[in-house]
Amino acid sequence: MTFAPLRLKKNEDRRLRAGHCWIYSNEIDTAVTPLQGMEPGQLVEIFNDKGKLLGTGYVNPHSLISARIVSRDHKHPVNGSLMVHRLKVALSLRERLYTQPFYRLVFGESDGLPGLVIDRFGDYLVIQITTAGMERMKSDILAAVEKVLKPAGVLFRNDTASRELEGLAPYVEDALGGWPDVLTVEEHGVRFNVPSQGGQKTGWFFDQAVNRGRMIPYIQGKRVLDVCSYIGAWGVQAAVKGATEVICVDASSSALDAVDGNAQLNGVAERVAGLQGDAFDALRELRLANERFDVVLVDPPAFIKRKKDTKQGTLAYRRLNQLALQLLNKDGMLISSSCSHHMSESSLLQEIQQAARHTDRSLQLLERGFQAPDHPVHPAIAETAYLKCFYLRVLPTF
Repeated sequence: MTFAPLRLKKNEDRRLRAGHCWIYSNEIDTAVTPLQGMEPGQLVEIFNDKGKLLGTGYVNPHSLISARIVSRDHKHPVNGSLMVHRLKVALSLRERLYTQPFYRLVFGESDGLPGLVIDRFGDYLVIQITTAGMERMKSDILAAVEKVLKPAGVLFRNDTASRELEGLAPYVEDALGGWPDVLTVEEHGVRFNVPSQGGQKTGWFFDQAVNRGRMIPYIQGKRVLDVCSYIGAWGVQAAVKGATEVICVDASSSALDAVDGNAQLNGVAERVAGLQGDAFDALRELRLANERFDVVLVDPPAFIKRKKDTKQGTLAYRRLNQLALQLLNKDGMLISSSCSHHMSESSLLQEIQQAARHTDRSLQLLERGFQAPDHPVHPAIAETAYLKCFYLRVLPTF
């Protein structure tokens, strides 16, 4: 396996020496590195301006993030053997933390495999590749998972919009054959059927698993509203764990069909109902109908995907949480999340607090949640810490 040399400008290795693995195009010394002549995904050896080897990785001359370091060990460069080793290391963590095989097995940079996500649904794996470098290693990825896990099925869900930034076409591919129409997940003793190909992202949001477990003490005997419910991960669990009534709001009719199916699967169909519509419109309609809830769960998609979305996205978080607060009974609970990396924990809490003051409510922050440990945070890469969740008691103003 051959590696092309990639040399950095002076002092542009400091962030890499601190542990980060991304290299931006303006950090590369293009006078000695023919960057534009390189192929997307091509393997490279990365040197600082003095010629010291920093590691091996891959390059994409057409992307803002032009290169990523995958290995800093000179004896173990990027290849199929390294893929097997990193996969075994990732698996050892999950097997230590989880008694059942339902989790995110690989979380990109945090598991030393930038551009790669693997979710495990028992004997089935859903793989998502987001960079040209990992796309070129697709056969190595498949060989590694077959060697380490011997899965019954592997599905490449390479239809995420982020692939466009790498110049990659979207596609979905059954890599082993015999892929089921429905996958099964068990979380906190509750079973779910998950659409295997048409669902959001890889089909399930494992990152909220711990936060959904924390919800349980707050919903027993309560009327619950689940906003942006998807297939009922929060709402159906709330019903199973003791909520007297749950209304799930989602814009997708197929998602709400799945909510109904999962409610039936767990014997709580009589306590779970769906309401189709845009979240903002649906909450306004519920308020006009004088509906009130003891607990409102708010888990929207990322409103701030890029920095330029910050102003509009911040306003959206405040408006959605304000609408949720207006539907709460006295001494209610708002459990509110954001998966936007660009929305900091402190900023989200500030927006919810402003929404509360606007509705003459006072808040008590009881708990705060983060992404589950199968989504480990890389301390040098702030982008790997993205999920935040607040458990807020809502009272009349004081």
